[in-house]
Amino acid sequence: MRRLPTVDREVGPVPGLPKVVLYHSVHGLRPAVHAAAARLRGAGHEVLVPDLYEGRTAGSVEEGRAVSEEIGTDELLRRAVTAAAPVSDQGVVYAGFSLGGSIAQNLALADEKARGLLLLHGTSDLPDGARADDLPVQLHVADPDPFETHDWLNAWYLRMRRAGADVEVHRYPGAGHLYTDPDLPDHDAEAAERTWAVALDFLAEL
Repeated sequence: MRRLPTVDREVGPVPGLPKVVLYHSVHGLRPAVHAAAARLRGAGHEVLVPDLYEGRTAGSVEEGRAVSEEIGTDELLRRAVTAAAPVSDQGVVYAGFSLGGSIAQNLALADEKARGLLLLHGTSDLPDGARADDLPVQLHVADPDPFETHDWLNAWYLRMRRAGADVEVHRYPGAGHLYTDPDLPDHDAEAAERTWAVALDFLAEL
């Protein structure tokens, strides 16, 4: 296992570690997303953090959904692809929180050079015939999660495996949906720290 740099000091990108494109949740580009990016950079990753809402943020899921619906799914995906385009040829890890996880999954499955997929709190359906041959995928999700039910996740897991992905699912009993965001009521500090420890090991091995 590659030894990771400590995260409490500034480091430059470590050769060999993958670049990460990290997409925000339905709440928009909040401080927690920047903090997550800083944590990844501290471990030696180059990280892009696209702002799909172009400066807008939402204090609630309902407000965030209104913003995302106003923008529209096609435009959100267009913005996501445009943001990743400068680095996608290098083979990146797509990552995202909740809505951002759904977006990241769609991009990873469409990018044959994708190096991995890190999903935090969210997934997306797979189109018929989707292929993800040997794509490393790691999902972190609350248990139970009102937006990612057991039945949904079981079906999602089977479809990802059928598509050829190498999938890990990590569940966190009792945590709220967006438990990694310290500014939201869902926050669970212990679950968040466990998530990042496992996720950093996952990224280091890609």
